[in-house]
Amino acid sequence: EGYLFFLLSNLLFPSCEYKDRFVFLYLHVCPLTLSSLGTNWMLEILSLIRSDGDPGWVCSVLNWDRVPWVEYGPGLEAARKYPPPRLLCFHLPVQLFPKSLQRSKAKIIYTLRCPKDVVVSLYHFSRIVRLFKDPDSLDCFLEDFLSGNEPCGGRELRHRWTIKFGCLPQDLQGSVRRICHFLGKELSEEQVAAVVENVSFQSMKGNKISNFSQMSDKYMDHQKGEFLRKGICGDWRNHLSEAQSQRFDTVFREWMQGLGMTFPWD
Repeated sequence: EGYLFFLLSNLLFPSCEYKDRFVFLYLHVCPLTLSSLGTNWMLEILSLIRSDGDPGWVCSVLNWDRVPWVEYGPGLEAARKYPPPRLLCFHLPVQLFPKSLQRSKAKIIYTLRCPKDVVVSLYHFSRIVRLFKDPDSLDCFLEDFLSGNEPCGGRELRHRWTIKFGCLPQDLQGSVRRICHFLGKELSEEQVAAVVENVSFQSMKGNKISNFSQMSDKYMDHQKGEFLRKGICGDWRNHLSEAQSQRFDTVFREWMQGLGMTFPWD
């Protein structure tokens, strides 16, 4: 199926065969996230910006076809046939990117999310996606998460812009405008409003082209839950105990020591 993986710092990453087989161009926009950081919301926003707010594309072309995952074999081949301007997606640290990225002017959008929400989201994601071992419990999953090396560092990228997941629901219209400004894409007020309307969580959840309900049962167990669950910030408070939260905070502070950044969830 083209899904070959290897371990790097205790993390599972896809085969790097793409690194010398794909050349980045100026007309590439690349959402960059780790799992469960709001990737598909960003893909939907970018798809609608690309189509000037017209929902026709997001209602007729599956999201993994609209925005290929270049690190996977089928996604790489789709990306190579995809005429620019391209939207491409990655779940990779920078050191595993194709070499041509450093020489390109491709636009990189890096999404950050409250790590406690990431744990909860990734837990539910792991229960339905057959690629992962079904976690025994949230407590066991949390310990596995904290014992690994989830944060991935790397060199700074030019033409990179960072957006925090929490900023999207708080000011979705403003976030869309800021993304457009970064991309150099001009949309009218009506087009921005159309993007906002069609990227609401309820719109995406009801769109069978975007909600992953069309994903084969070979890869996703639809009986165990839905891919799009809640789309909110702070849901970790409904899942993690006080002791689990404090344990997470202790490890997180060790991970972030010396980073010199502050986050809205700190």
